[in-house]
Amino acid sequence: MIRHISRELTDVAVVESAGDSFFFHERGDRVMPFATVVTGDRGDGISESLASAGAYRVSVGLTKAGYTALFGDPPRDRDEHGVLDTGFDHVTQDRVVPHPHYASQYWVCVVNPGPATAVTVRELLADAHAYATRKAERRVRRSDGIDFSDGKS
Repeated sequence: MIRHISRELTDVAVVESAGDSFFFHERGDRVMPFATVVTGDRGDGISESLASAGAYRVSVGLTKAGYTALFGDPPRDRDEHGVLDTGFDHVTQDRVVPHPHYASQYWVCVVNPGPATAVTVRELLADAHAYATRKAERRVRRSDGIDFSDGKS
């Protein structure tokens, strides 16, 4: 999955930390990735299964329209670990579900994408990358012609 994102999508910057990979648009602000691949334990009762099973979770940030087309309005209620009440089992493999922590920000995820979700995951990644590209292009257009060195435009 990491190779697919890095090779098939253009202008992608990858930041790795503790075995996890975060994917940003190369010209973007690097504040929020458009996708992640997480393998480690976060102590939330959900991610623990990733580390113990050698599994990984692909997470993808969607537009509001993209998310609501799949799952309707995002959840808002969280448990004591910060896990959102999405109504889905977040450890089920090869199924697109709302992200346990970021569904309220229109993120979805898949544990160990396989035959049932491979095409969908690639489509979602392409959509998220296209959205990140549009945001990066707007950012570049806004900064064109502005000289930030002296604080004047």
